[in-house]
Amino acid sequence: MTDVIAQLIPEITPLHLKIIVNSPPKRGGSFESLFRKINTCATWRGSSCSACWLGVYFLLVTTLLYAASSGWAYDDPFITFRYARNLAHGEGFVYNPGLHVQSTTTPLFTLILAAISPIWDDLPRLAVLLGAASLALGGIFLWDLARSWSTPLAGWTGLLLYPTFPLLISTLSSEVPLYLALCLGAFAFYARQKCTHAAIFSALAMVTRPDGALVALFLAADYVWRKRRFPPRRAVMFFLLLALPWFLFAWAYFGSPIPATLMAKQGQAAMPISQGFAQGLLPLARGYAGRWNFALCGLIALVGLAFVFLHAQRWLLFLAWPALYFLSYALLGVTGYFWYYAPLVPGFIALIGLGIEAIPHWTSNRQRQTEPLKAFPKSFSVLPILLIAVLTLAQMQFSLHSWGQSDPRYAIYRAAGEWLKNNIPQKTSIGALDVGIIGYFAQRPMVDFAGLLYPEIAARLHQSSDYGEAAQWAAEHYHLPYIVLLEGNLPQLEQGYLANRCQVTQRFPGDRYNYPTDLMIYDCVGQ
Repeated sequence: MTDVIAQLIPEITPLHLKIIVNSPPKRGGSFESLFRKINTCATWRGSSCSACWLGVYFLLVTTLLYAASSGWAYDDPFITFRYARNLAHGEGFVYNPGLHVQSTTTPLFTLILAAISPIWDDLPRLAVLLGAASLALGGIFLWDLARSWSTPLAGWTGLLLYPTFPLLISTLSSEVPLYLALCLGAFAFYARQKCTHAAIFSALAMVTRPDGALVALFLAADYVWRKRRFPPRRAVMFFLLLALPWFLFAWAYFGSPIPATLMAKQGQAAMPISQGFAQGLLPLARGYAGRWNFALCGLIALVGLAFVFLHAQRWLLFLAWPALYFLSYALLGVTGYFWYYAPLVPGFIALIGLGIEAIPHWTSNRQRQTEPLKAFPKSFSVLPILLIAVLTLAQMQFSLHSWGQSDPRYAIYRAAGEWLKNNIPQKTSIGALDVGIIGYFAQRPMVDFAGLLYPEIAARLHQSSDYGEAAQWAAEHYHLPYIVLLEGNLPQLEQGYLANRCQVTQRFPGDRYNYPTDLMIYDCVGQ
């Protein structure tokens, strides 16, 4: 990680430091003078001053995010955790030992967790730490990208707003922060004309999540368009060396490099009870727009969009990435899980920063100089700084409400998983709708009713079905000895199959685990 940060930092001579520290205050007060000095230090190519404060920023943000969110967890990443644990224990790249189905969409994140697990076997907390570091690194990459494209205020905005954005914080423990950091790193290095580094980061992003291929596609297409020639052979070689092995392995090991979860998510979106990806964005946006600071961010982002078309067209390359990402997921027809919208955040943060960047640009009568505040009219000299500060503080205050609050099902699901581990034979299969947390702690073969682990169950999810029908088919087809279910979650299954063929062997009262309903474990063998 320090090597990556070092790539972003030039060198500064003692004479440069002396000039920065001893320079007399400019008009506008000590606050403005301090910002001038910080920005001057940050813009020196090869600056050890930059290395120092970026290192402090990285450690501080990582530490604060982890301290506030180390207990955060939600169900989906636990599927990846189980893959990583099985891989580390020699069971193979599998969820259920012996079943070669690719139910995790993040190979690289899985490999990283498996590699570190012998040192730190608490994978949920390890994943949060990796996510916190990735958010900090993503902020640095966004700052460096803005600096390369001569929009420094957009960089400062990204440095502060990106790692504290609530939607991104809610994805901690998953691969999303790492994926976004790699994507942002690819853009940052490409803007610095370091094509080999950009290719490496693009390949790693693609192995982290398949949709990372969009970044490689955009950067390669832009290079061909601007240079009128094929990308450098060294960059192509590194990209293929990092990306191809996984896809060849997946083809041989799983039968296809395409995750089995794609069909499941498409089937889920088709069901009447679900909501597609495109439709799910509107309620999410409304939830944020209900708070004044995010509503203000939306207005500033619109200004930023106008600024891009008028004065900062270089940013169109970066903004096209989240736009095509949204279009791709909408066309794929997957369901709208909240973490699917996280890749839209970097584009939104960039537009906010560019909207703030427009203030000095459109209020100055002179051409902007290297120092962004040099050409400011007096009345606007501190306005961008104050605006960034106010938006950051308001966003952090909002994020504090969710920090440390895990998935409300976590406690009751974990209790059920631990009970199953301690009370049923090791190779006994268990059926459940949500298999992440339960399956991770149960360490028993799982059959999920949402089709993530078994493609034949995913095939039964369509426009005229629901999870209840898929669950009943799975229970009968696989002759499941045990079924875990929240009370009232699948009434069709409860009133039919479970009532006639199974009995409750263990009940977990919801009030004991701060959950509104009870959870039951059904024994379908002893009945």
